[in-house]
Amino acid sequence: MKRVAVLAGAGAALLVLPLAGLLQRAPWSTIGSELAAPEAREALRLSLVCSAGALAVAVVLGLPLAWVLARSSFPGRSLLRALVILPMVLPPVVGGVGLLAVFGRRGLLGAHLGDLPGFPLPFTTAGVVLAQAFVAMPFLVVAAEAGLRQVDRRYEDAAATLGARPWHRFRTVTVPLIAPSLVAGAALAWARALGEFGATVTFAGSLPGRTRTLPTAIYAGLQSRPESAVALSVVLLAVSLAVLVGLRGRWLGT
Repeated sequence: MKRVAVLAGAGAALLVLPLAGLLQRAPWSTIGSELAAPEAREALRLSLVCSAGALAVAVVLGLPLAWVLARSSFPGRSLLRALVILPMVLPPVVGGVGLLAVFGRRGLLGAHLGDLPGFPLPFTTAGVVLAQAFVAMPFLVVAAEAGLRQVDRRYEDAAATLGARPWHRFRTVTVPLIAPSLVAGAALAWARALGEFGATVTFAGSLPGRTRTLPTAIYAGLQSRPESAVALSVVLLAVSLAVLVGLRGRWLGT
């Protein structure tokens, strides 16, 4: 048991010490001024806007996808589910390269959409939203699908016998029943989008005021303004901790 305790302590130290080091390094006396700097405020504003946009995309596209995975049976469903959750484990930079291959100027779709408003997408704010949605949507899909599988469908059947149309049943019966799963998935997706770096910097770059979100601002700040980078890191740490605390009853069992 002593060996187990030692290994457990080493594992906890590996995970906790970097966070403690970040807090110890934080410029607490000047953190307010660091976060109030124009570059920091712009990065924070852009991150909030883009992560909210990514969450909207994840809900609009991910909820129907979760419905199909949970309620439909068709050849290749298992393969589709595997592909849907693949971005959760895929290196984000690979996702960024994939987005470039599809939406870049010479991509599968980008080569044909270049004349439309908002295109090409790379190195634009919309590109940031797309990159964040790519990595964040699987979290919502997994949570929503789990919620849909746990729903007692007798409530939906009862609503159908009373004449409720499919969309009305979904909106007034199904969504309230899966609300806890949906909220949890949305919170995780939003937090993942807010902290996304690899796919964003690969697909959209780090252009101040246009594509420089908090994570990319942290990376850029390490070269010139490490105090600002640490202050922004503390912000992301606080957000991540708040999300975990808010979801502890459902995801952590505490």
